[in-house]
Amino acid sequence: MDNEYNDWLKVKEVEARQKQEQFMDRIAGKLKRPRLREAPDHPFRGAPAYWRELDWSLEERLARFEDNFTAAGGHVSRLADLEAAKAYIMAKAQALGARYILRQDNPLLAELGLDEALAADGARVSVWNGHRSEAWIARAAEADFGIVAPDFAVAYTGSLVVQSAAEEGRSVSLLPTALFAIIPVERMKTRLGEVLDTFDAVGRETLPAGIHFISGPSRSADIENDLTIGVHGPGIVFALLVG
Repeated sequence: MDNEYNDWLKVKEVEARQKQEQFMDRIAGKLKRPRLREAPDHPFRGAPAYWRELDWSLEERLARFEDNFTAAGGHVSRLADLEAAKAYIMAKAQALGARYILRQDNPLLAELGLDEALAADGARVSVWNGHRSEAWIARAAEADFGIVAPDFAVAYTGSLVVQSAAEEGRSVSLLPTALFAIIPVERMKTRLGEVLDTFDAVGRETLPAGIHFISGPSRSADIENDLTIGVHGPGIVFALLVG
């Protein structure tokens, strides 16, 4: 029985390869050119040298990031220091009536002192930490604001780069209604490749469980070009450039 089955598989493999050849021959005929039987040469690998040499000044990076991020529907504000970022978020919490806030367990965000200030204003603040027993996904889903400190921002694509960790769960940037990202200006890069190089340098073994690229609010569209905001992520995203 095994021999019969193996013989049948061999016949089917031959038939499949014949059909594959016929299919490729028809494509070549439609294109009016001969079949390629060998892989073409690739004299260049990766980004060309001129692209790797692209490096805007800090002010140009910040300006280009703002242009690209706002073009995708996000909001950008340049703030002098963390105290100004704290005041900005406090004002938005009052204006939008935010009652529940979730933030990453991040030293930069702890330095803001938002927890006490928001709690004094009647809001509830939770600090994500996967080492503690808590229904964190449920907490994120009910949050009005999520607050993160991205590891990088990219001017050319208008993107925030957020790595996930036990203290910095992906849900903080994914599930709340509105997202606030606090980015020190020294974390702003010109090209996405600069960020990817840093991940290559640390090696596969030390990569985080997730690396997330956020370019404005969640945008979803169906085949009829019906655009909807906020279906698969926050509908409002604020990038606060500090420094």
